[in-house]
Amino acid sequence: MTQTAQEATAAKNKRTLIGRVVSDKRSKTVTVLIEKRVKHDLYGKIMTRSVKYHAHDENGDYHLGDLVEIAESRPISKTKSWVVTRLIEKARLV
Repeated sequence: MTQTAQEATAAKNKRTLIGRVVSDKRSKTVTVLIEKRVKHDLYGKIMTRSVKYHAHDENGDYHLGDLVEIAESRPISKTKSWVVTRLIEKARLV
């Protein structure tokens, strides 16, 4: 296979999510908050559901407030099985 075909099959098999970094205090790890809006089955109200994932950040490039993309990977530790793949938006100073 060519290099692009291998990347396409590898990317196709992995789940990717986009979320905001809410903690960067751990070594080589960031906590990413994923929020999704879902409709309640019975009442129809739109609700916000959120989940936090620990993602591997080898070089410590990502910081609090950054919008990042994470991809599923092999288990790295007890709680880490996601890897930060790219920075989408740098955190804005308030």
